[in-house]
Amino acid sequence: MRARGASLRALGYRVRFELTDSGDALLLDATGGRAELNEATADDEADTVLRLSSDDLAKLVAGRLSPMLAFAIGKLRVEGSKGVAMKLASLLDED
Repeated sequence: MRARGASLRALGYRVRFELTDSGDALLLDATGGRAELNEATADDEADTVLRLSSDDLAKLVAGRLSPMLAFAIGKLRVEGSKGVAMKLASLLDED
């Protein structure tokens, strides 16, 4: 995800990834013309929260799992703005 920072700057929102298998969380902050990925807590404010396993996140970022398919089959749960999740999906699909 860090390697794709340049393309993710266009997102313009904060997305928290909650990893269901490890209990860890990551915050992608793509506000202010930058894209930073840092560890997060459940209290960190985000426009959208995505819940998925770390393996599925790696597959999404690598382009081996479609975000729409992951959502449809229950591997990805979205809380908050669905529009932000769709925009992130389109940015991940660009490369």
